[in-house]
Amino acid sequence: MDTGINILMYHQVGEFAPMKAHRSTYCDHRRFARQMAFLARFGYTVLSMDQVLACLRGEAPVPPKAVALTFDDGYENFYEYAFPVLKQHGFPAMVYLISGLLGQPSSWFAKDGRDTPPLMSAERVRQLHREGIDFGSHSATHVKLAEQDTNRIREEVTRSKRELEDVLGAAVAHFCYPYGSHDMRAVEAVAEAGYQCATTCVRAPATTDDDPLTLPRKAVSWGDNLIGLWWRLHMKNTPKQAPIRRPDSSFSAAGSR
Repeated sequence: MDTGINILMYHQVGEFAPMKAHRSTYCDHRRFARQMAFLARFGYTVLSMDQVLACLRGEAPVPPKAVALTFDDGYENFYEYAFPVLKQHGFPAMVYLISGLLGQPSSWFAKDGRDTPPLMSAERVRQLHREGIDFGSHSATHVKLAEQDTNRIREEVTRSKRELEDVLGAAVAHFCYPYGSHDMRAVEAVAEAGYQCATTCVRAPATTDDDPLTLPRKAVSWGDNLIGLWWRLHMKNTPKQAPIRRPDSSFSAAGSR
C-alpha cells in the first residue's frame, strides 16, 4: 500500500520553444492536459494541500496513489492553460504567490536572458479563489531566503502572509520557499508567522516522518512525457542531503499535533 503523497511541482504551463536550461520551470500545455488525464484515468487521488496536511496528521487515511498539484510563482498563463484542465477533472490545486509582485512581470527571469511573463493580478487571484483554487505564499519579493539576514527573512514571510490575506479575505496557511532556498532560520520564521505547511524542492514523497514545514515535492519538467510522469510518481527519491527538520516536528500517527 502507498503510504506517501507525491506533491508535484509545476511553474508555467503554456506554449514554449524547445529548451535546454530551466526545463523544470516550464510545462507544455498539451503535455499538462495529458498528464491530468492520466491521473484521472488511472485512479490517482488528487488532494488539496489542506487534505495533504490532514492525511499526514493522521486525521484522514492516506489514499492509494495520492497526489497533490502545486504551482509556483502564480503566472497568468495558469489561468489560460492549467485552470481549464483542472476544472475539467475537478482537481484541486495550490498556487504559491509572490505578494509584492502581483500583476507584474517575473523580473528575476531577466538575469538569464529569458522572457518575463506576467504574474496574476490581485483581481485574477480573487476570481480563481472564488472558483476553488487555493493560494499560498511564495514570499513577498521572491528572494533566496537562506541568503538573507534574519530580519529580512521574517519580513518576507510575514509581509507576504499579511498582504495575501488582504487580497483573498481569507487565512493563508501554506508557504513555499522560493528556489527551494531555506535554512533553520527560514523554517522557524515560517512557523512563527503562523503557517501550518511549507514545501521545498527536496525530491521525495511526503510522509508522516516529514516536518510539515519542509515537505518534499517532485518537479515535473518540460520534457516529461507520460512515462516520465509515471517515473516521477513511483520513484522513491533519496535526497542528497538530509532535509532540515525542527526538533519534534514530525506528525504523530495519532495526529496529536
